[in-house]
Amino acid sequence: MIRSMIIYIAAVLVANYTATWFIPLPVFMMVSVGTLVFGITFTQRDRVHRHGRRAVYLMIFIAAVGMVLESLFLGVEWRIITASFIAIVLSETADTEVYHKLLRRSWMQRVIGSNLVSIPLDSILFNVIAFLGVFQPGMLVAIIFGEIVAKFTTGAIAALWRSRDENRPLPAAV
Repeated sequence: MIRSMIIYIAAVLVANYTATWFIPLPVFMMVSVGTLVFGITFTQRDRVHRHGRRAVYLMIFIAAVGMVLESLFLGVEWRIITASFIAIVLSETADTEVYHKLLRRSWMQRVIGSNLVSIPLDSILFNVIAFLGVFQPGMLVAIIFGEIVAKFTTGAIAALWRSRDENRPLPAAV
């Protein structure tokens, strides 16, 4: 659990630090470097679910404290920190509740089911809050679309990496 929490927190902080470094992709997409890292957080959080909601919310709280420190000491813009905080709190809460409704399902069903809710929610919230007024609407749509694709891809790779160890239903009491 601790390893997954550390990976999650580090990925959140790296994603915030690199949130304004964009890579143009083919087919009407752009993605920030931070998104490529942030996609890992969804699966790490799903691994922490094994230890209950309290552990997940503690991990999110520690990441939030880290975000404030990151802004103060590394100069990450407050609009990025604010967008990240709001998006994480809302999308992670939605993800956590969906995941816990799927506890009797297999690992991949839990991950896919919860990510179907949290990834689009996170991508839309973060980018609208962080970049509305910074980018034209068409560019913002391209960034949101690119982020959804990138987060699903990196999250799926992370989920498949250890799916054999995780692929069993959890007891409903977790």
